[in-house]
Parts: sequence; C-alpha cells; structure tokens
Amino acid sequence: MIRRIAAVALAAFLFAPLAQAADLSPALVKVTPTDHVLGSAKAPVTIIEYGSVACPACASFNETVFPQLKVKYIDTGKVRYVFRPMLTGVPVIAVAGTRMAECAGAGKYFDVVDAVMRGQKDYYAWGESNIIAQPILVKIAAGFGLSETAFNACAGDAAGLARLQQAHKAAIESGIRSTPSLFVNGKEMERHDLDSLDAAIKAAK
Repeated sequence: MIRRIAAVALAAFLFAPLAQAADLSPALVKVTPTDHVLGSAKAPVTIIEYGSVACPACASFNETVFPQLKVKYIDTGKVRYVFRPMLTGVPVIAVAGTRMAECAGAGKYFDVVDAVMRGQKDYYAWGESNIIAQPILVKIAAGFGLSETAFNACAGDAAGLARLQQAHKAAIESGIRSTPSLFVNGKEMERHDLDSLDAAIKAAK
C-alpha cells in the first residue's frame, strides 16, 4: 500500500522548488487555529518552524536542539512553539509520516513527528535509492495505536493529501525557501543552534 501511496504522492505533490519562493509574507508568523502548537498561548515569544518529517536537517534539529529548547523555554511558559509541516525530502515519508501524526489522535501529534523523524536513520540505512519505509512507518503507527489498515487509510486519504499539498504550496508562496525554517517573533533565524535561539529569544522579549 505504501508503494502505491508513494506513486500518488509523487504525482500529486509536484511542488515548485523552494529556491523559487517569493518575498516573506506576514502570513508566515501568524498563529492560526489549525496550527500544531506546544506551550502557553501567553508566552511572550512564539517560534514557528516550517519542517518536514522526511528532512534530514529537520531531524537533526529535532534530535539535537529541540529537546533543550523544549525544557528551557516551552515547558517553562517562555515560548510558544508552532510546527508547520512541509513535504521536503522523500515524498512518501513526508506525506505518510505527516498524515500519521494528524491521525494519531489528540495529544500525540508532536510525539509522532518526533518518532517519524528519528526513524530516518532506518529509512535511509541503505541509501536514498534503497529506501525501506513501509515496515518502519507501520511499526511507528502501531506504537501510537494505529493498525496497518488504519494507517494506510489515513495516509491515502484524499482530503488529507489535498490539505498537505495546499499547505506546502502556501508556505512556498509565502516565502519559505528551505526546511527547517524558524521564525522567532516573526524574525527569520539564519542559524538554528541553541545559542542563536537563546540570543533571539532574549532579544524578542
């Protein structure tokens, strides 16, 4: 089933190269009711990340920087964090992994995103020309209470695919050029290490 979804994804998600993005838009930094959010709505600083579960650079940020950011700022009420999914990287992983996060149920979105990103070392173990995604994604889904049947239905849902396509297209049209792209109170970060985020958060207060 995942192989068929991959073919659908490759056909349906023919998005423009990120390098062709337009100037940055104010829409990039507004938090909306459909956003995936961690932290207090009263936090003085909002960080918005445009990322993909199939993006190696996003996975590196997720593993090496985000845990410290969460403990130091999000869990303490100093930062509200927003993750906006894009479809960079291998399409089948980006699409199926993101849809899994959306279908896993209340309170599980960020845990699924984390699990799918951490699974990249397994997907890509034999190189990008020999990606093994299906059994790994199915195993991750099972860990969050989704049967293989439920996962396949979720990943292949036409309405869900259309939403992802539209969100990805809107991000490109708004000015996103690469993933991850991070904004601290509307200011785009050039570097994504914790020291740079520390400085940006301090300056944004």
